[in-house]
Amino acid sequence: MRLRIGVIAAALATAAATVIIATPAFAAPATASFVRTSSWGTGYEAKYTITNGTTSTINGWTVAFDLPSGTAISSSWDANRTGTTGRVTFTNSWNGTIPPGGTASFGFVASGNGDPANCTFNGASCAGGTNPGTPSAPTNLQVTATTNTSLALAWSGSSGTVTGYRVYEGTAVRATLTGTTTTISGLAAGSTHTYTVKAYNAQGESAASNSVTATTTGGTTNPPSGWQAAPYLYQWGDQPNPQTVQAATGIRWFTLAFVLSGGGCTPAWDGNRPLTGGIDQTVINQVRAGGGDVIPSFGGWSGNKLGPNCSTPQALANAYQQVINTYNLKAIDIDIENTDEFENDTVRNRIVDALKIVKQNNPNLKTIITFGTSTTGPGYYAQQLITRAAQTGANIDVFTIMPFDFGGGANMYQSTVSASEGLKNTLKSAFGWDDATAYRHMGISGMNGLSDQQELTSVAYWQQIRDYAQTNHLARLAFWSVNRDRPCPGGGVVSNCSGIAQNNWQFTQITASFTG
Repeated sequence: MRLRIGVIAAALATAAATVIIATPAFAAPATASFVRTSSWGTGYEAKYTITNGTTSTINGWTVAFDLPSGTAISSSWDANRTGTTGRVTFTNSWNGTIPPGGTASFGFVASGNGDPANCTFNGASCAGGTNPGTPSAPTNLQVTATTNTSLALAWSGSSGTVTGYRVYEGTAVRATLTGTTTTISGLAAGSTHTYTVKAYNAQGESAASNSVTATTTGGTTNPPSGWQAAPYLYQWGDQPNPQTVQAATGIRWFTLAFVLSGGGCTPAWDGNRPLTGGIDQTVINQVRAGGGDVIPSFGGWSGNKLGPNCSTPQALANAYQQVINTYNLKAIDIDIENTDEFENDTVRNRIVDALKIVKQNNPNLKTIITFGTSTTGPGYYAQQLITRAAQTGANIDVFTIMPFDFGGGANMYQSTVSASEGLKNTLKSAFGWDDATAYRHMGISGMNGLSDQQELTSVAYWQQIRDYAQTNHLARLAFWSVNRDRPCPGGGVVSNCSGIAQNNWQFTQITASFTG
């Protein structure tokens, strides 16, 4: 026994000595090489292979790189991943030990067509080389120009070996560049932003520069009527104070979810809270005090709906009218997605007919109807709803699709545009409209971050969706939801954050610039 212990002790001592004298991995020719293993129109599959060309065993590794805007990782394997867009980091899982001359690999699937850049392996260049040391922090960061939608920045460069600079807003990278000036665009009018800049090279990033805070101009100019840009807000899921969100983003209107049946054909918030005197009334008062207004949404997926409980179109119209009168509303949204309403011919027709009555009695009220879609446009039940609206002259103002939960989508921007164009063609066929008229009766209500089915609508995709909606003058842009417009990277789908890395209220801020 003593002999065995002595042998083990000697072996441990030898191993410890080996660790002590080993050359750091970044100082030897260890590399991480990238290759696409397959590509298609909207994305690609790729692989990184780590090769240990040193004479020492590598015990643990980290590969990090930048993805360009519009490219995001949807899945990965054989490594632990942090992030889906911007700067993405992979660390070893089971394959952390690489002997001299050995290899390890990991892979991922990306939406978009941009290849990784600025790759580092254990802090050094993925191409191999020695540690150059991190640059010094940039200095004298300042705002040099301001418009309604952009802020221009400039700074003094860093000393040392500099590959480039990253502009940060909080923890989110807003720009990656090699120069010392940039313009951050696509911002909401009257919105406030705080930035820092870091230099980087193959070893890593510098310390942050000084911070600057600036506000875009035009903050008193709201969308024409306000209701066109109104993301969903609800009482569960850690509801934020709406005035906080208004001040931070420039948004003014919110779609409030959901009005349900409080018993029979009587409307109530979530089926159990009164229309007046409760927390919902407080939220409405806060929104209006912040310069905006609300669009109550009737329906949703779960809960007891008014559509099946109100026996006639007139009774259902009366229930809608009660809410309209209570809050002196300018718009209402009917979210028809539950199978008891959407796939029931009698109930679905009752809702359309009730909206016709409501519109006749309130000609200035905007009536919105929201429903699910496939990637190619409205499915059978949505087509039946649109046909009914056309045949009866219901005069519905906006037909809004929910472009998510497709059963998977590699590029949610392209899927959203495809679904929207399908809606346009359906409306043209049903009503005899031209393209421009159809677009002006259309809306998009997306799901920010990860959907229930893990589809990724990234910040970059949502900007593209906003631009598509603005360019074609759609009537409405919304998303589910403001409660979820907060970061929680790691892939979870919960009620109070998006499941991705982002800034607070980033999707809301983008939506606020939509004017229809």
